[in-house]
Amino acid sequence: MPESLRSKLDGSAALDFAYSVQGLGRFRVNVFKHTGGIAAALRVIPEAVPSLDDLGLPESVKLHASQPKGLVLVTGPTGSGKSTTLAAMIDHINATRRGHIITLEDPIEFVHSFKQCVVSQREIHIHARSLAEALHDAVREDPDVILVGELRDTEAISLALSAAETGIQVFGTLHTSGATRTIDRILNVFRGPQQEQVRAMLADSLNMIISQKLLRTSDGAKRVAAAEILINNHAARTIIRAGNSNKLQSVIQSGQRLGMQSFTMVLKDMVRRGTITAEEAFEHATDKSSLESLAPQMEAS
Repeated sequence: MPESLRSKLDGSAALDFAYSVQGLGRFRVNVFKHTGGIAAALRVIPEAVPSLDDLGLPESVKLHASQPKGLVLVTGPTGSGKSTTLAAMIDHINATRRGHIITLEDPIEFVHSFKQCVVSQREIHIHARSLAEALHDAVREDPDVILVGELRDTEAISLALSAAETGIQVFGTLHTSGATRTIDRILNVFRGPQQEQVRAMLADSLNMIISQKLLRTSDGAKRVAAAEILINNHAARTIIRAGNSNKLQSVIQSGQRLGMQSFTMVLKDMVRRGTITAEEAFEHATDKSSLESLAPQMEAS
C-alpha cells in the first residue's frame, strides 16, 4: 500500500484502492480490519478492456452507447460485471468517435489509452475530494462523455441528471436489480416536489438501462452476463413521467425489435442454447413464476 493510504487506514475501518504489478496484472483491493487483524479482498481487473461483443451484449447496447447524449445506467449486485460493461462501452466510444471522456472512479479500475478520444481519468480522494465535487467540476472541463463509478447519493444523482440534460453523455452505476427497481431507486432518493422534478428530468435524459447478473455456464468453466435492457422510447418516457414504473416491464416485452429484453427472455434463451442450466436460470430469476416452463428440465437433471 502507498504510505498515504496506510495512514488513512489507521483512521478508518476499510478502504478501496487499485494496485498494479508489472507483468502480472491490475487489482481492485479492499483492505479491512477484523478480529484477526487486517485482511484484503482482491478482484482481478483485466489489462485489456473487453469489447461489447466479447461480453455477449446485444447490438442495441453498442448502438445506444454510440449516441452522443443521454444517461446510460448499468445496474446489478456487487460483482455482476458492471465496471467491465462500462469499460467496454467507454472503449467503444474511444475507438469510434472523437471527443473528451472524463471518468470519475473510486478507485480507477480499467486504464484507458488515447484512441480517437482524449481520456481524463480522475480518482476520488486523490484528484478530487468527493464524487459530487468531481462531477461539479467535470461539466466545466469540456466533456463529451462523463463516466461516474457509482451514483451513491442525492447530490451525485442530481448532478448526473443535470449534466445529461445539457447534452453530455453520462454513464453511471447503481446497485439495483431490474429496470423498474432502478427507476424507483432514483426517485425514492428525493422527496416532495423535488421528486416530480427529477421524474421529469429522468424521463427526458435517460437513454438506456442495462441491468445484469453473472451466471455460471453449464460446464461450470466460466460466467456469462445476463442483461435486462430498457431503452427509453416514447412509451417508457410517458410511463416514467407519470410515475407508473411498474408498467415498464410491458414496454420491455413489446420493445424486442428495438433491442429491449427482459431477464426472463434472456434466461430462457440461455437455457435453450445450453449456455446455462435450468437450475441456474431459476436461481437468478427475478420472477421465478415466469420460468415454470423450465420445470421439466430441472426434474430431468
